[in-house]
Amino acid sequence: MKALLKYMTLIGALWTASLTAHAQAQPPIRIGELNSYKVLPALMGPYRKGWELAQDEINKSGGLLGRKVETIFRDDNANPGDAVRVAEDLLSRDQVDILTGVTLSNVGLAISDLANQRKRFYLASGPLSDKIVWEAGNRYTYRLRSGTYALAASVIDEVVKQKKKRWAVVYPNYEYGQTAAATFKAALQKAQPDVVFVAEQAPPFGKLDAGSVAQALEDAKPDAIFNVLFGSDLIKFVREGSTRGLFKDRLVVSLLAGEPEYMDPLKEDTPEDWIVTGYPYQLINTPLHQEFMNAYQSKYNEYPRFNSVVGYATMKAIAAGVKKAGSVDSEKLVVAFKGLSFDSPFGPVNFRPQDNQSTLGIYVGRIGQKDGKAYMKSGTYIDGQKLAPSDDEVRKMRAQK
Repeated sequence: MKALLKYMTLIGALWTASLTAHAQAQPPIRIGELNSYKVLPALMGPYRKGWELAQDEINKSGGLLGRKVETIFRDDNANPGDAVRVAEDLLSRDQVDILTGVTLSNVGLAISDLANQRKRFYLASGPLSDKIVWEAGNRYTYRLRSGTYALAASVIDEVVKQKKKRWAVVYPNYEYGQTAAATFKAALQKAQPDVVFVAEQAPPFGKLDAGSVAQALEDAKPDAIFNVLFGSDLIKFVREGSTRGLFKDRLVVSLLAGEPEYMDPLKEDTPEDWIVTGYPYQLINTPLHQEFMNAYQSKYNEYPRFNSVVGYATMKAIAAGVKKAGSVDSEKLVVAFKGLSFDSPFGPVNFRPQDNQSTLGIYVGRIGQKDGKAYMKSGTYIDGQKLAPSDDEVRKMRAQK
């Protein structure tokens, strides 16, 4: 028996070596990935690490279609015009087979439009604007991450349980913030008709006057606050609000604030028991997540961030789509991604045929601090399919374009 096992192990090793050698002998499958690496380094560092971990795993197992996978990373300068020029360069000069990436919504919409014009498959990894799959959706564009509608909808069940009547809202004054606030208000009013909104603050993104915003919210005497600020604005808001006692005896609901990228900088300023969307990596004990987390920590000697999952899952989705299509041809990929299923660190995911949106879900829980470090102390996973509007609503939105 030992001899047989040894023989089978040897055969497996030789087979893997043979696949790898064959993949190396063929021209690589080239993926063009563009993102805001210079403007959003705290997000893009983990994203690229997750991506390269997945790519390494794919290449070690023989690549795709007998070919090695190679990614060309480019910076989009957080600007739609620059991003389009970079994407054109990737397609024309670098001859990439697949276009992917983008975090900022306005950039994602520009690349989606280019993909439609050029009839080239594009997998948007992270833009939150739902226009990319609904009002401005097209057959060549798919999106991995859940969008603004799903984020706002994900907290409603937990919020309704708290039975708070008077609400204040604060959000960055651009599409993401505006849509998140409007979606939350409409969903909460539908679920809890007696709710009233007593204050609304919409500061420019990245230019928060934390003192005046906190005072305006305090003056309104709300029972609860819905917050959509993130990044440096979130840090300013938390510190100023804490100093002024704004959060004392008030429920606060904060989108994205449970993602380590935004949570880690708060440190000892982390507020207790805010309801958040995020990534409680230390609490997720599923086999798929444990496998991902162990591999990530082994390779990088650090814990993963939310964008590590996004980068990893995007690469895994591309691999599943290429295998199903048996090709990197855009028309074949468009067909293959309809209803495509693949495994992510959050579990099985599929792409909805009606709008090209993946069902990658959202964790909702509470945050706190321990030993001067922020963490999500609870988290419940909600599948993305449960957070989507009805098929009829989707059809109407996609028909508007």
